[in-house]
Amino acid sequence: MEFAELIKTPRVDNVVLHRPFYPAVEGTLCLTGHHLILSSRQDNTEELWLLHSNIDAIDKRFVGSLGTIIIKCKDFRIIQLDIPGMEECLNIASSIEALSTLDSITLMYPFFYRPMFEVIEDGWHSFLPEQEFELYSSATSEWRLSYVNKEFAVCPSYPPIVTVPKSIDDEALRKVATFRHGGRFPVLSYYHKKNGMVIMRSGQPLTGTNGRRCKEDEKLINATLRAGKRGYIIDTRSLNVAQQARAKGGGFEQEAHYPQWRRIHKSIERYHILQESLIKLVEACNDQTHNMDRWLSKLEASNWLTHIKEILTAACLAAQCIDREGASILIHGTEGTDSTLQVTSLAQIILEPRSRTIRGFEALIEREWLQAGHPFQQRCAQSAYCNTKQKWEAPVFLLFLDCVWQILRQFPCSFEFNENFLIMLFEHAYASQFGTFLGNNESERCKLKLQQKTMSLWSWVNQPGELSKFTNPLFEANNLVIWPSVAPQSLPLWEGI
Repeated sequence: MEFAELIKTPRVDNVVLHRPFYPAVEGTLCLTGHHLILSSRQDNTEELWLLHSNIDAIDKRFVGSLGTIIIKCKDFRIIQLDIPGMEECLNIASSIEALSTLDSITLMYPFFYRPMFEVIEDGWHSFLPEQEFELYSSATSEWRLSYVNKEFAVCPSYPPIVTVPKSIDDEALRKVATFRHGGRFPVLSYYHKKNGMVIMRSGQPLTGTNGRRCKEDEKLINATLRAGKRGYIIDTRSLNVAQQARAKGGGFEQEAHYPQWRRIHKSIERYHILQESLIKLVEACNDQTHNMDRWLSKLEASNWLTHIKEILTAACLAAQCIDREGASILIHGTEGTDSTLQVTSLAQIILEPRSRTIRGFEALIEREWLQAGHPFQQRCAQSAYCNTKQKWEAPVFLLFLDCVWQILRQFPCSFEFNENFLIMLFEHAYASQFGTFLGNNESERCKLKLQQKTMSLWSWVNQPGELSKFTNPLFEANNLVIWPSVAPQSLPLWEGI
């Protein structure tokens, strides 16, 4: 397919651009295969370059022959274009609609983007599992790298290389994979050097209604326990939801088969509930009535800050088990690709000073989100304005970034990066010139040949000139565990977004 076929009117003069907090700009509007560009041809006026993939919804209206297109973006911006001529306006609108909803990933901008900067570091090879393993292999000999999934045959949503207990062989891992949702057998997420405790993550066990068990699964997670010690299983579903899952073949670890493990349920919402929460939040933020009571009641009704509190509470519990109780933990919900990753990654930010540095945080996202199989392509397909709702869209990653911002706000000197770094990651997860967040897992990224055909976000971010924008001037390395407050008065709305 040629992009030109979708562009009926490639250029219109005398278009007026309106954006909140900016003066109106008149200029020439141009459409390309991937961008909507408005140029005023005035030296000191900022141009608009908008990726079509950033467009969530558009509205049209007409007054006489003057048409107005209102573009609502996935990063929550609202842009208004006044276009002279009804036909031009309709053509532009239909082209934008077609170009912003292309089905094929390989038609997206990362496959066409060519960097204008010198690539010093190939971000695709910046955070390899072998390098991450070396960081703690000096402190322990109880773990090993397994290549059991190198063809993605055992678990389609896991990376080819995972870290598992040394005492468990690959044949046992294959058996455990048949007992866990989506083949997601328990793997190492974090090793706490201070006391040797670990966080593992997985999918739910497939116990079903007849209480199926798997000896290899029990052996695998028991291999993480010290003699005479108990461990904790944090299930990110309510007990009720976990019990209902048994009827569908899922379930939870039963005490009789896992006597050394104590199960704790910490309910974290998922899917459409989170998406509806985001829609209500953005609607409240765009409310023009300027009535404080109405704003506060709409904010409360969105439940956004409640979700933040739930996630942070679960992460603090996980960190407490490791640091204060001296106990290892296994975390899962249903699939282990959403709330599980929010909790494992936030617990590491609380426990691990390296995760609070720029490169450490990039490694965390690479390891706990991209390689761990968070389905970015599905979750970030639409944002808060889109009218067509799919059931798998949810702002899971945005909620995680919001939680990180909350901790950053409470500990402003403990993070090497600033708020702009978090906002940049949010924007690139939804629309980007880089291939980092394309696809739903490593298997899909391999098939798309992203490493060969697209540029990594980290190649751009980690240039010295760019890093300075994302560096926190107050940073002082803090090697302590940091304990955030989850009291409602400690969790404000993140206005930067």
